[in-house]
Amino acid sequence: MPSSFSVFVAEYWPHVAVFVTTVASLAAAVHAAMTKQDVRAAIGWVAVVLFSPVFGVLFYLVAGVNRVRYTKVGQLRDQSDPLLHRRPTISDVDVSLMTLPRFASMKVLGDRISQFALTAGNRVTPLDGGDETYTAMLAAIRSARSTIALGSYIFDNDPAGRAMADALIEAQERGVTVRVLIDSIGAKYSRPAITWRLGRGKVRTALFMSSTLGLRLPYANLRSHRKLLIIDGHLGFSGGMNIRSGFTREGARGEPARDAHFRVEGPVVAQLMTVFAHDWEFTTGESLRSETWFPIGSPSFFDDGMPVRAVASGPDRNVGTTHDMILGALSVAQERVCIQSPYFLPDQAQIAALTIAARRGVRVDVVIPGTNNLRLVDYAMTAQLDQLVGKGVRIWRSAGTFDHAKLMTVDGLWSYVGSSNLDPRSMRLNFELDMEIYGRSVAHWIIARIERNMAGATEETPATLAARPFTKRLRNRLIWLASPYL
Repeated sequence: MPSSFSVFVAEYWPHVAVFVTTVASLAAAVHAAMTKQDVRAAIGWVAVVLFSPVFGVLFYLVAGVNRVRYTKVGQLRDQSDPLLHRRPTISDVDVSLMTLPRFASMKVLGDRISQFALTAGNRVTPLDGGDETYTAMLAAIRSARSTIALGSYIFDNDPAGRAMADALIEAQERGVTVRVLIDSIGAKYSRPAITWRLGRGKVRTALFMSSTLGLRLPYANLRSHRKLLIIDGHLGFSGGMNIRSGFTREGARGEPARDAHFRVEGPVVAQLMTVFAHDWEFTTGESLRSETWFPIGSPSFFDDGMPVRAVASGPDRNVGTTHDMILGALSVAQERVCIQSPYFLPDQAQIAALTIAARRGVRVDVVIPGTNNLRLVDYAMTAQLDQLVGKGVRIWRSAGTFDHAKLMTVDGLWSYVGSSNLDPRSMRLNFELDMEIYGRSVAHWIIARIERNMAGATEETPATLAARPFTKRLRNRLIWLASPYL
């Protein structure tokens, strides 16, 4: 004989289901309205959970809740390393004596919103493409004597990845202490994952923010998009490059994809190492805060070096750091701004800063790929360009293979390089790592690289945008509506 509870459920389950989904959707909508700082994101999530009470709530729980910022783990992450969150004074480096007085205000901005002080005495060597970058990284790994820390968003199990993994294994076998941190989503870009090879070689490897779904999700939130390699605490590499054969002449099918990376020596290397140590401790619980990883008297100081600062950003207490650095740089620009970004989706504040700079008489050139590896992002990018090209900002679509470089320079003196794209994902949803560099040599290298791309590029104008068929323009605008989540 059925119980009274089963009879109740059988008779009233539709009412119970409606009540539960209504309460859940209202709770999710309240949470979104109270916690989102971007009004577009708040409106979007509230609409999703109210108009789709079941799937919308599930989607919000998976992709909308910032578990790093609002959980105890996130609080521990904020408090775990006092060096990372040191608030420097503004007297560490006198930028006005080295460049131009107006850039002193950029130093003050960086001192107030970044975790690190601007350090003098750094050497920065630009590396163009996978052949230059991987050759330099492999040489550095093979020369390591004590420690190697490597972090990457993507570390493919392909010829380039296996060469890097084998070099790390060889270093481990000769007594070097090695730690490798790969984003859990990025690790799934190749099968089997490179972690199997590293594990067999007894290299300590961890996955950042493991995905419970076990899927490769290119638009997933809270990813570690940082790319860095630190050797013996005194030599570092950072920039935009993942580890993939498609960026080498030998491993690509045809012309390789393009990117840029940077080899650094000097005090900024300790800042890069601090970021890695912080991420490693957050992921594994193992502390790297020791002289093994931060040797006394290292890194070196070079009298002919330049001021550099590491800028870590992410959806924790550092959210908005890179966004504000870019706005600050655009506000002090007087002559020329050069930007290269594979995924270019600036928000309204950044669009306003770009167009105001152009209307002040600053030459603003932005290079984006003619061929993009993320089709939806390219559609959304195209839909937004009319807000820029009609107001003095020159947009160029580069020819040739996909260019993944993230580069910005202002007035041939100040540069911003690293892993951040100029899009909402890098500004709000990913953990990123960039470097602020004061120096003519790096700025001129970036300008020359961007101008080479511009020489063969096609300029977007109001006419070229209007010439696209209506159906494509409509498609682009509809996809653009989802740009905060792309």
